[in-house]
Amino acid sequence: MSVKSIAVNPQDPKSFIEITSGMPQPGDYDLLVEVKAVSINPVDTKVHAGLQKNGLQEPRVLGWDASGVVKAVGSKVNGFKTGDEVYYAGDITRPGSNTTHQLIDARIVGHKPGTLDWAAAASIPLTALTAWEGLFERLNIQDAAEDKTLLIIGGAGGVGSLAIPFARHHSKVKIIATASREDSAQWCRDRGADLVVNYHDLPGELAKHEIKFVDYIFILNDTDGHWEAVSQLIAPQGHICTIVENKHPLNQDALKSKSAALHWEFMYTRSMYQTADMARQGEILDNVAKLVDEGVVESALSETLHGLSVESIAEAHAKVLEGHMRGKVVVAF
Repeated sequence: MSVKSIAVNPQDPKSFIEITSGMPQPGDYDLLVEVKAVSINPVDTKVHAGLQKNGLQEPRVLGWDASGVVKAVGSKVNGFKTGDEVYYAGDITRPGSNTTHQLIDARIVGHKPGTLDWAAAASIPLTALTAWEGLFERLNIQDAAEDKTLLIIGGAGGVGSLAIPFARHHSKVKIIATASREDSAQWCRDRGADLVVNYHDLPGELAKHEIKFVDYIFILNDTDGHWEAVSQLIAPQGHICTIVENKHPLNQDALKSKSAALHWEFMYTRSMYQTADMARQGEILDNVAKLVDEGVVESALSETLHGLSVESIAEAHAKVLEGHMRGKVVVAF
């Protein structure tokens, strides 16, 4: 049986091609998963852009956010068996999920929420892990008192759509989210935001609500563009976490005078460096699945494309590149 994949074309890195290969065999800690759906994220388009700039010698399969069925289990895998329905965000150092069958380290895999279909489940892992790690392992908002505030910049995006309910149900902080359109603002309110403001003039918008400083800030888009406002708004001894790389040096003067902390959140750190606690990602995904099945958290799926093809993957990339997605776009196989 052969494996069908959609990969970046080494002859023309702007485009995708269909390739076939033999069925891979799982390593000791691997699961072989028959992929049922894949979500396209900014990381896909960023890696694709890097390949266009730097070139590549052979086809590269992208896609790191998937749901599927376990078809084979490695000799050292615990907690999974053939037939299990799973979801995961993958490992950026290995071939991606835009394929019919994929090898994935079982330690970073969760059991799929039973209440979701394949597409909705595939929309969750990467953003859920990013939101969870950012909020509870970098910012540690679960330890904050109820008089503390959290500002989520990009509340209606994929990560923000989960960060809001996570913060609502696992902390006491007042949640402020940014959105530029009324439908996006309502999306944030529906997920538990206490206050929604326009991001174009954050200090001015927050001043209307008599807010001068914010204790925690979670930057989910345009670190460079928001940095001046963030530096002004962060409270003395406050904490900032960003998931977006900066293109220009970030002035640290205001943070230094405030003894404020800057944290980076990169969801692939654990798998990339094979950290001792990499199995924590599987635990987080299982926790998130319970929250979904209990109705506490809902999928951020906003659009589903159908069929694993060059056309569907290219269309999904184009939608992410537009930069105005509310929620997630998924390709269901």
